Amino acid sequence: MIEELVIRDLGVIREATLPLGPGFTAVTGETGAGKTMVVTALGLLLGDRADPGLVRQGQTQSWVEGRWLIPADGAVAQRVRDAGGDLDGPELLLSRSVSAEGRSRAVVGGRGAPASVLADLGGDLVVVHGQSDQVRLRSAVAQRAALDRFAGPDLAETLDLFQLAYHRWQGNQTDLDRLVDEQEQRRLEAEELRAAIAEVELVAPQRGEDDALGERAERLGNLEELRLAAAQARELLSAEENPEGLPDAVSLLDSARRRLERAGEHDPALPPLAEALANAGFLVADIAAQLSSYLAGLDADGARELEVVQERRAALTALARKYVGGLDEAIDFLDTGSARLLELDSDTDRIDALRAETDADRAAMDALAARLTAIRTTAAASLGAAVTGELAALAMPNAALVVEVDSRAEISLTGRDLVKILLRPHAGAEPRSLARGASGGELSRVMLAIEVVINATDPVATFVFDEVDAGVGGAAAIEIGRRLARLAETAQVIVVTHLAQVAAFAGNHLSVVKDSDGSVTASSVRQLQGDERAAEMARLLSGLPDSESGLEHARELMNLAHSNR
Repeated sequence: MIEELVIRDLGVIREATLPLGPGFTAVTGETGAGKTMVVTALGLLLGDRADPGLVRQGQTQSWVEGRWLIPADGAVAQRVRDAGGDLDGPELLLSRSVSAEGRSRAVVGGRGAPASVLADLGGDLVVVHGQSDQVRLRSAVAQRAALDRFAGPDLAETLDLFQLAYHRWQGNQTDLDRLVDEQEQRRLEAEELRAAIAEVELVAPQRGEDDALGERAERLGNLEELRLAAAQARELLSAEENPEGLPDAVSLLDSARRRLERAGEHDPALPPLAEALANAGFLVADIAAQLSSYLAGLDADGARELEVVQERRAALTALARKYVGGLDEAIDFLDTGSARLLELDSDTDRIDALRAETDADRAAMDALAARLTAIRTTAAASLGAAVTGELAALAMPNAALVVEVDSRAEISLTGRDLVKILLRPHAGAEPRSLARGASGGELSRVMLAIEVVINATDPVATFVFDEVDAGVGGAAAIEIGRRLARLAETAQVIVVTHLAQVAAFAGNHLSVVKDSDGSVTASSVRQLQGDERAAEMARLLSGLPDSESGLEHARELMNLAHSNR
């Protein structure tokens, strides 16, 4: 329920606070005073598109705020928390600003949020009916939605199950059609993959193999130079054959060590040096032994090995050229390509499985669609009878509402049913569609009657009606006021009206007041009581707020409404 609505610089309204609260609130005012801005303000709080043209002339932005009372543990409160906002006890604050440049900012429970969050919350907070909604009632979609709301939870649960099956069937059918349509293309892709995988498997590359082979080729290509260098170094370190009698490093180190050892008895500084020379001799001898092993390991048939290495490198290079990422991509392709080939090779099994799944889903959809038709057909008769009773009380005593449910062959997200709401204006007449057979005033009353009836099975916290009495007057207007008051017994009802017969039934009467400085019109809102309310009612009745006869008529109308409330 909306407790309060605050508006600033929206349209012609400079600043206004609307105390709303429970029950029936009527909003009246002179033409051009800005009554419709109240509905526009609510629309902004419910996620409507922000129009910079709404900003009052000379101002930089418009701003609206609404204070709702909602259950702290309800679904709306949870969605507010999910959006990052919070409640102040049972109070939810929503606000929206619109700049003259077109920028919009929404705040939900104290936290900035996209306007889409407001739209999501709005569906559970308020139902708004303007003249455009009356026109929309002529559409088949709106008529089916009205019947579905009336049908209640049984239909809602069945429709949820149906739509789950529908979405599953739709997805599987799309996959099946794609597989069937692309069978030849996928077969050719599988053949190409098989050939490519076989080529990679034939070469069988290993990660880092090309670098290792490059190093091996470099070694084999310079084998003689390596052999000569190693042999000469070994001879200089420790000569196995020394025909020229030249000293090698090992013998020189050993000779130096012996000299120091002989002289060491005369100076204690020399023995450590002798020991160091001994260690150096051991190290050089070890290096010489390693060079001998290196020479022994050099392959005498290096030329043949080099040829094999070069052939392998050529095969790897040829394969690497076929992949942007080189050999690593070719190796990765073995995994990705094999997985894709497995998928393609299983097309036949997948097609068979999808056909079985789509057949099962279609059977489930057929059964659920039949259930939807049965529920809607039963609900249609009840809705027609209940709304017909309401129309009799809305000064349409001879009219009857007929709700038809036609089952079609094609299936959609809502089932197979085409719902038609028809109006029979009097007994013996043929029912006619609302699009062709209902005037604006009749459509207003039909819409109101439908909401009164539906609210019994699908209650809504707040209804907002913008000129629901359009095209209506006299006794019919009084009955509309009476029915709005009845609706307000179980819901909050806010009505923008120009008829005293409707406003008389309101427990809370707000007037949008216009003043002007000669160039810019500014409006504010006043809560009317006593003589002020009587004067506004007289103005609505006759245009003369100070007329004694008008005031008398106004008081008579308010007394009538009070006694019939």
